[in-house]
Amino acid sequence: MSVTWGLVSTLRAPVEKVQNFAAWHLQLGADHLYLHLDDPDDPVLRILSDHPRITAIATDAAYWQGLRGHRPARHQPRQTANATRVYSGDSGCDWLAHIDVDEFLLPTRPVAQILQALPESCHAARLRPREALATDTPQTEIAFKSFSLPSALRRRQTDRIYPTYGPWLNGGMLSHVAGKLFVRKGLPQAELRIHNIDSAHGQNPGQVELPEIPLAHFHADSWDDWIRHYRYRLEKGAYRAELKPASAEQPQNLHALLRQIEASAGEAGLRAFFQETSRDTPELRARLAAEGQLHLATMDLKPLRDIHFPGASGPHGPDT
Repeated sequence: MSVTWGLVSTLRAPVEKVQNFAAWHLQLGADHLYLHLDDPDDPVLRILSDHPRITAIATDAAYWQGLRGHRPARHQPRQTANATRVYSGDSGCDWLAHIDVDEFLLPTRPVAQILQALPESCHAARLRPREALATDTPQTEIAFKSFSLPSALRRRQTDRIYPTYGPWLNGGMLSHVAGKLFVRKGLPQAELRIHNIDSAHGQNPGQVELPEIPLAHFHADSWDDWIRHYRYRLEKGAYRAELKPASAEQPQNLHALLRQIEASAGEAGLRAFFQETSRDTPELRARLAAEGQLHLATMDLKPLRDIHFPGASGPHGPDT
């Protein structure tokens, strides 16, 4: 009998992006999606709620009062609380992954088959990220950058691929390299965090790497998208001050680098940083390909939205 799998996420995104996320994973065969709307008045709630394989939750004041006694101020604790609630409850799925709305599974074969083959001792299977290169216009064939797991090789490759900013980058990723987890149900006293699971059996018991399911991460769709999110990430997100530097040889972290670039060269300097590290250019593709870190994937999302959410199109929900 095949295993079942599902996803849990906390979402705050335009309607079409939420539909893309849901439709992609439903098409991959997810048995259920548990989607927590960080804005309880999000118009996507009605669209999601009509799908039999989606549980959509409006996280309003009453929800948080019942779950935690208050709504956590930072989004990371809200994500953790929502994911743990689903994992600890009766989700009906043998395996559960906690990922974000800008992350997409890219399995090489059916997800259920991959999970079925894992040893019984494995309770945590790690999905490593690949970051999408940014373009000016949406594409159906998307280029992704990845990184090597051995740290010494990763460091050498990063410095070659990103000749100016490599020392401040871990594998070239602007966001996380830890990735996310598929976790097997049943761990006692479990808390499902963003990158790990803690339990009475320790952290990530029986963990294995899961190279057959890379995690496509759309950290920035374009320069405009990146600069729009830049200030938030600098203060509260992936570029915040308390995160560790990329390596012991570089005492500055990414936050310090970006602050320095902005102070000395303003937006033009930030654009140069983005051009080298994230923009889909022939030069970056060539450097990635030379190191075996360039990947292409076809992701035509509109037909999937039409299949799973017929009549609900466009960024503002159903056509009227």
